[in-house]
Amino acid sequence: MKIAQIAFLAGLMLALVPAFAAKPASAAADLENVVFLKTKDGTVIIKLRPDLAPKHVERIKKLTREGFYDGIVFHRVIDGFMAQTGDPTGTGMGGSDYPDVKAEFTDTPFVRGTVGAARSQDPDSANSQFFICFDDASFLNGKYTVWGEVIDGMDVVDKIKKGDPQSGAVQGPDKIVKMEIAADSSDAAAKAKAAELLGQ
Repeated sequence: MKIAQIAFLAGLMLALVPAFAAKPASAAADLENVVFLKTKDGTVIIKLRPDLAPKHVERIKKLTREGFYDGIVFHRVIDGFMAQTGDPTGTGMGGSDYPDVKAEFTDTPFVRGTVGAARSQDPDSANSQFFICFDDASFLNGKYTVWGEVIDGMDVVDKIKKGDPQSGAVQGPDKIVKMEIAADSSDAAAKAKAAELLGQ
């Protein structure tokens, strides 16, 4: 009887090994779709949404890993609406050297914390610029691509220096100090926070 119990427990432990071994891989996969956007006031944790906009997420991850966003300013910030960044020229007219990304519109609503792709009048003109909503912006629904959502750090977003109430142009704008994919980050505290928020 004792031998049978030992054999059963040994079998149970072996059966549990794959489950425990799979968890780190799952966590790593989740952190692959999280961005840390750091400003002078703290860290904004953004969950990427490849399920909604795979091509946009692919572009954001590529540019982030190239260090493209580091040092780029929030050139257009309208209180109660959104903070826009991602233009290396700081004018609102620039972008990366890569081709524009075709629209990936969905019915996902623009609410506080939604991250969307900025574009010109051409629906397929998104490139590197993006914006974070301060509040509900339902008038953008179905007209702009949603590629992420802030899951922590909206207090940091709220502190971004505001611009002209009409144009949003900012004098002495705040900037992205560093932007990185969570899976690549050495910021253990931010990674732990992100994993917690993702339910790991």
